[in-house]
Amino acid sequence: METSQTHSSESMSKDLSELLKEATKEVHERAENTPFMKNFQKGQVSLYEFKLVTASLYFIYSALEEEIERNKDNPVFSPVYFPAELHRKAALEKDLEYFYGSNWRKEIPCPEATQKYVERLHYVGKNHPELLVAHAYTRYLGDLSGGQVLKKIAQKALQLPSTGEGLAFFTFDGVSNATKFKQLYRSRMNALEMNVATKKRVLEEAKRAFLLNIQVFEALQELVSKGQENGHPVQPKAEIRTRSINKSYEHGPVHGKESERTNRRHTDTTSISPLVRWILAISFLATTVAVGLFAM
Repeated sequence: METSQTHSSESMSKDLSELLKEATKEVHERAENTPFMKNFQKGQVSLYEFKLVTASLYFIYSALEEEIERNKDNPVFSPVYFPAELHRKAALEKDLEYFYGSNWRKEIPCPEATQKYVERLHYVGKNHPELLVAHAYTRYLGDLSGGQVLKKIAQKALQLPSTGEGLAFFTFDGVSNATKFKQLYRSRMNALEMNVATKKRVLEEAKRAFLLNIQVFEALQELVSKGQENGHPVQPKAEIRTRSINKSYEHGPVHGKESERTNRRHTDTTSISPLVRWILAISFLATTVAVGLFAM
């Protein structure tokens, strides 16, 4: 009994970043075994699902960053407070306006699973702020690392503008060198004062964060499937809205490359089965988080 406790204490003496790697190893393997990487690289991703994913991420990051602001001076989190470098809410707002138009706040859905994730973030921030680092690390560094690979793939597959519209979420203007920044973040996180019991709780919270993400996308998959079963269209009237396209329509129909681009986006939405598309969407998040953790 004493030997087992000693071994546990010794293993927990490792840096928190290393412990997170070990604790999330199984999740990483699950992400690697999804069909996502091959399919996504072939461009098999729907713009409509991508938009719904972006909407849910907005609610998640809004809650996360609200709680981060609440605890920015709390010593259990303040060392890893990097709003200018990491915060994603403003970037997601830009993406949502690009995809949905100026009334995006009235159009985006917040499924029950997303709300559950939001509630967990608020609960942690208000009652157990020492666990907030698990959510911040899992999400931000996952997006900063794995997201950069997926950004290029999404831009090509969804035929998004080379100027970056619709992909602000993946653009970290405040981070000039991702490798050095991740090293800084990891060192700050490893320096957080935690006893063995707290470290264990942080590791469990990191696993919980990942599972909450998966539940969000499973719920979105069910939402789309139910819409189709009931005979309701799953794509909005305008698959994408941008100022440039809207201005073009004011003077008549769009011709040439812009028209062809819009038609191809519509084809992307309907050419792949809902199940395959949502496997891609779920795996998109899983891979982003997992790659981020293991790129550290």
